[in-house]
Amino acid sequence: MKLSQDIEKVTIPGKKEAFRLYGGDGRALLDLMLRCDEPPPSPGKRVLCRHPFDEAKRAYVCPSHVEKLYHVFWKEGKICSPLPPLKEIRERVKNSLKVFRQDHLRALNPTPYKVSLSDNLYTFMHQLWLNHAPIGELF
Repeated sequence: MKLSQDIEKVTIPGKKEAFRLYGGDGRALLDLMLRCDEPPPSPGKRVLCRHPFDEAKRAYVCPSHVEKLYHVFWKEGKICSPLPPLKEIRERVKNSLKVFRQDHLRALNPTPYKVSLSDNLYTFMHQLWLNHAPIGELF
């Protein structure tokens, strides 16, 4: 874990999975990162989503649809899954942009898209942080 006074530079340690959670209107609500040993989120089941660094920012989300974002194509120096053709990749990107709200995509002052942590990953990261962050001294 990289620690920094600048919160944007702190890294989230460990092997993770990432999922996009969708609302009932078909729009992307947020992306959720969790540890690899955690069960993935399920449609219709409530999941606690936490802001990576602000303990007060948290919300329960009951997604209507869940999309796995992480797919392994390269492992141990070899291609382990067939790579999709460029045309298919291009179409996937075009389609994925349609699921975001327009305020996330606008060029001027866009609304930041939320990336959250599972409660388990949040607790793991913050415990690691507390155990390894330097403790200041006052004289």
